[in-house]
Amino acid sequence: MNLILFGPPGAGKGTQAKYLVKKLNNFQISTGEMLRNEIQKNSSIGRKIIDDMNHGKFVSDDIVNSLIEKTLNDPKKQNRLIFDGYPRSLSQAKNLENLLAKTNQNIDFVFFLNVDKEVIIKRIENRKIIENRSDDDLKTFIKRYDTYMATTKPVLDFYSQNSNFYEIDGASEIVEITAKIDNFINV
Repeated sequence: MNLILFGPPGAGKGTQAKYLVKKLNNFQISTGEMLRNEIQKNSSIGRKIIDDMNHGKFVSDDIVNSLIEKTLNDPKKQNRLIFDGYPRSLSQAKNLENLLAKTNQNIDFVFFLNVDKEVIIKRIENRKIIENRSDDDLKTFIKRYDTYMATTKPVLDFYSQNSNFYEIDGASEIVEITAKIDNFINV
């Protein structure tokens, strides 16, 4: 089973993805984690990523798509993926569809965790204290949130036409969100 979890930064995608990885014995495909790994390596790609993030931009589709393609071609991960934070743009969504078709895979469920900016700002402030993540600077976050919402509208429109698309109130408690997802996937 392949799933997509998307929503603005701080919506709880990672939390739900980790739960689903254990429940379904799947693999979490976190573009955020992939990008942070590149940054830690201090590679040329990592330096480009940090420059984009510091300016509130998304990382280029070319970089993200190449990382995703490697994962989709891994036979042990096929039909066992939970996409966390990907796709973020219409071009990424179309790229994912093409890559899935090439590998005889599809997306079984798409969950959009919808959360207001004010709720997420509180979460980010708490997460910064607890996890000390470099990408949780409030000013940078607000740029990332606004960019995400503007860029993601076409992605929402793209997936919301499908019968496997579900919008969930991401401001709910973690256990409530988990229960709603469990109810939809019925596993």
